[in-house]
Amino acid sequence: MQKTELKEILNAALAHGADFAEIFMEQKESTSISFEDGKIEKINTGIDQGMGIRVIAGESTSYVHSNDISLENGLKMASLAGQVAKEHSHVHTVQEFQMPGACIPQEVKMRPEEVLFDKKIELLRVADKEARELDEAIRQVSLGYSDVVQNVTIANSLGTCVEDERIRIRMACNSIAQRDGQIQTGFASAGGTCGFELFEEKSASELGHESAQRAVTLLSAEPCPTGRMTVVMGSEAGGTMVHEACGHGLEGDLVQKGLSAYAGKLGQQVASEKITVVDDATIPGKYGSYRYDDEGTPAQKTVLIENGVLKQYMNDYYTAKHTDAVLTGNGRRESYKEKPVTRMSNTYIAPGHDKVEDIIASTDYGLYVKRMGGGQVNTLNGDYVFDVAEGYLIENGRITRAVRGATLAGNGPESLCNVEMVGDDFGYAIGTCGKNGQSAPVADAQPTLKIQGLTVGGTGSAK
Repeated sequence: MQKTELKEILNAALAHGADFAEIFMEQKESTSISFEDGKIEKINTGIDQGMGIRVIAGESTSYVHSNDISLENGLKMASLAGQVAKEHSHVHTVQEFQMPGACIPQEVKMRPEEVLFDKKIELLRVADKEARELDEAIRQVSLGYSDVVQNVTIANSLGTCVEDERIRIRMACNSIAQRDGQIQTGFASAGGTCGFELFEEKSASELGHESAQRAVTLLSAEPCPTGRMTVVMGSEAGGTMVHEACGHGLEGDLVQKGLSAYAGKLGQQVASEKITVVDDATIPGKYGSYRYDDEGTPAQKTVLIENGVLKQYMNDYYTAKHTDAVLTGNGRRESYKEKPVTRMSNTYIAPGHDKVEDIIASTDYGLYVKRMGGGQVNTLNGDYVFDVAEGYLIENGRITRAVRGATLAGNGPESLCNVEMVGDDFGYAIGTCGKNGQSAPVADAQPTLKIQGLTVGGTGSAK
């Protein structure tokens, strides 16, 4: 669609007196392959396209979407969406279009749509073979591969006009092991805003091996003891703690609705002085990275908590407008069918200065978390419960026995205040974050952390 046509649609959306109008156009080509029990279960390919129009008038927002991206339909949609402003009298006009500069280019060496299906399927066969050959206890291996090439055009009445291409690729492996009546699972995944070169950094055989090894290790693990104890979260654990127990509470929409434990605490000490939390969509190649968010705002690096002090919330256009805050490039949507909401990108706790071996050696007794599982958090008060996918006891300053069935319960702000040591290492994990019925690709990361006084649940007896 030409810029003159975009302006015509936006002016039609403003005609009733709205304050702001926006167009989000998308064409997305996707591929997904499911592989189970040594064979292909399903292959899905498709092209989806459409357009969404958002209009804001005062405190009211309307959103209309369609898979018809013609000018004629766009004008109809704009007129319909603009009716949210019928009681307003002042009519705004669209400012001159400008394309804001992006912080990072997206570098793709091997475009996924140019890679033959046979090569994608071979990845899954390699991972399946590696997992099954690790141990005879492996009973089932499930794998998934997906890639997306998304082209978007974003234009709004403030003069932003952005055209962008986003490419993402992901592979996941889940292994199930069984022995002596015990059944355990292991999971591994890799993904990024890149092309097929992802598998030069993390091979399919490595993913198969990791998932199978975790499942087999848990077969011989002991029931985890319960009680309050020191917990050391390794950098391999990924950033579940920062994403769930902290990150969501720093999203501007939850803060404004009073649904965050961090509301009203800007400038206050909310974590240990050793803790710095960052959301950064500009990191090249990471799964949560992008050049522009889904409102056309350039991606940014935002320091949320610095040396324990709350510095900034994440904002999209709507939350920034209502608090006179700065845009942080965190307006994201699942597709043209959804309006944007404030979302994380790549969120992490910055590395510290402590050596990992010193962190372990300083712990007389506790739980070492090598890999986190799922969980849930109450953003209103920060309380959380997380599963531990792979854990070990720490005894006399050494990592010893593997344990299973462990859970962590605590309070996000309180846990971050109780961090005693922060490692100089760093590790990423990828995921799909759900919010308001929408999904978004994200990454999270952390160094090794030593946290005092977490409640550990398990099926074993207390120490």
